[in-house]
Amino acid sequence: MQFDEDLTACAALVERSDPDRFRATMAAPPPARRVLFPLYALNVEVSRAPWVTQEPMIAEMRLQWWREALEQIAKGETPRRHEVITPLARVLSPELGARLDAMVAARRWDIYTDPFEDEAHFDRYIDETSGTLIWAAARSLGEAEEAVVRDFAYGVGVANWLRAIPDLEARGRVPLLDGRAEAVAALADRALVRLKRARAMRRAVSPEAAPAMLTGWQAASILREARRMPSRVGAGVLGTSEARARLALIARAATGRW
Repeated sequence: MQFDEDLTACAALVERSDPDRFRATMAAPPPARRVLFPLYALNVEVSRAPWVTQEPMIAEMRLQWWREALEQIAKGETPRRHEVITPLARVLSPELGARLDAMVAARRWDIYTDPFEDEAHFDRYIDETSGTLIWAAARSLGEAEEAVVRDFAYGVGVANWLRAIPDLEARGRVPLLDGRAEAVAALADRALVRLKRARAMRRAVSPEAAPAMLTGWQAASILREARRMPSRVGAGVLGTSEARARLALIARAATGRW
């Protein structure tokens, strides 16, 4: 499979800004990469849009630009020329283009410093960001049961969120409803329950869609670590060694047991 200039740019963007997802995508079959790289490049662009300026209105405008581009895809129109949107439009159905709007809209929380309202608000944020992204990736590749994918994606999203806590706090955000050790451990446990529930239903995700699930290759170990030693969350030291992480990814890619 040959990458054109746009796909190469998407891959380079993901490699620079989201190296874990880059590794997961490179572990996927080559045909899947032309779907995953544009989606993950979109996620990079959208997730960093609120952080590149201290002016809320400018950040809102940046997110609106991506929402309008996705709206064009949702309407079946040819979107504006862009190194991420152009290859994305080739692989994304209008229905999923519309669904991804929720992912962009959820990122408005990142612009401001208000805390989450309650547990339901936090869960919705994780579901609309991690859940919608991984669902769009899985469904673009093959057949999958959405509830199973979203359960898995919730675990992935919480694991990634816990790793980001120190940076979010340094930027003046309030990323946790309750930062006490027991509350952090309970959140990790809740995410593990949903992750395990999804894995018990692996057959609901077709082999064609399964490469989208490789993005969660470290989630279970991170969540278990956070549950066992919640103090590591605030210290920013979650995660196994690079060598062990790579071996885990290789094993999951080879066996298909995401």
